[in-house]
Amino acid sequence: MAQTYSNNVEKVTFNIPVELKEQVVALKDELHVSLSTIYNEAIANYLKQKELDKWQKGVALALKDKEYMDLTKELGSDNGELYEY
Repeated sequence: MAQTYSNNVEKVTFNIPVELKEQVVALKDELHVSLSTIYNEAIANYLKQKELDKWQKGVALALKDKEYMDLTKELGSDNGELYEY
């Protein structure tokens, strides 16, 4: 799953455990891609997962909110009909 990025990039430096770096280098060699590609894809996937986690927390909170759930039942009981206001 290759990602395409604009020319607007910034070089960053970070620390990574040696064992993890060795695994990433082995994967790079296996997939014939750059370390940068792997890091960018990993960070993009991490951000997507964190956004999904936030939505799931929101759903869990909403499901615990009795007033909200009562409102959704009330609003959802229109039998699919359209109303003009």
